[in-house]
Parts: sequence; C-alpha cells; structure tokens
Amino acid sequence: MTNIKRKIFYSFHFANDVFRVQQIRNMGAIEGNAPVAPNTWEEIKRSKGGVEKWINENIAGKSCVIVLIGSETASRPWVQYEIRRAWEEGKGIFGINIHNLNCPRNGTCTKGANPFDQITFTRRDGSVYVPKVYNPASDDAYGVISSKLSTWVETAISEAS
Repeated sequence: MTNIKRKIFYSFHFANDVFRVQQIRNMGAIEGNAPVAPNTWEEIKRSKGGVEKWINENIAGKSCVIVLIGSETASRPWVQYEIRRAWEEGKGIFGINIHNLNCPRNGTCTKGANPFDQITFTRRDGSVYVPKVYNPASDDAYGVISSKLSTWVETAISEAS
C-alpha cells in the first residue's frame, strides 16, 4: 500500500447528497476535488459546453474517480458522463453506496441503483471490467468508509492498469 495522498474526483448527485459527500471529503484520507460554489456552478452551467469542460478539466490529473451513490445518482446524466470519461482516460473507478450516511437535513436515504450497470467497460484486450461498489453497513457507515477508503482507491487504481 502506498502512503501517497491520491488525487480524487468525486462524482455524485449534488442536490440529494452534498451533505453526505462532505462527510467523506472531510475524512482527509485522500485529496478530493474541491466543491464548486453555487454561483460559480451556475456560471459554468450557462456557458456553452461549460459543464463538460469543467468535468474534463477536473478529471484530468486525478488518479481515481469515486462515484458516491445516493438514491438518484445512477439517473444523473452528468454522473454517467463522468463515469465514461474516467474510463476513457484509464482512471481507477469504483462506487460507494452512501445511503447509510446520515444527512443533517434528511437523515439516511434509500439505496440507489448501481450507476455502472448502464455501461459496459471493455478493456483493450476485449475483457469486460466491472467496477466495484462498496456497501458500508448501516451501523457504522462513516467508520467503514473512513477506514477503507484509501485501500479501495489503491485497489481501483491497480485494477485500471
């Protein structure tokens, strides 16, 4: 296992899961992309090709993409774009079900669909890769994620190569 603090891109559904995502970002186990201020995000969305450009720029230079899966994440078009982009760039990729993390506004939520089920990940040799999705238990989801996150990242990176 490496002691390098990996650079990570987090993919998630902002409206539903931002407070759960903040808990993971604040763990400090890895270096994640900084959240975008709401006003800046509105500007990005209004500019032609802005969201796609922002995603491409922010995935570049990252080692891994972690899809933080809430109740509606799999249905979000930009999450699907981020997953495809990560795969095209050879990034490590995996998911974590975050429905058992407590949101101060909404509590826990229902488990969402697997966003990877909508994509076939074909390697150069023709074999099919299936990204892992971790499902931390409800009794200590935060503790499990905190203790395992670095290991999950390293596993995903090694499987991407």
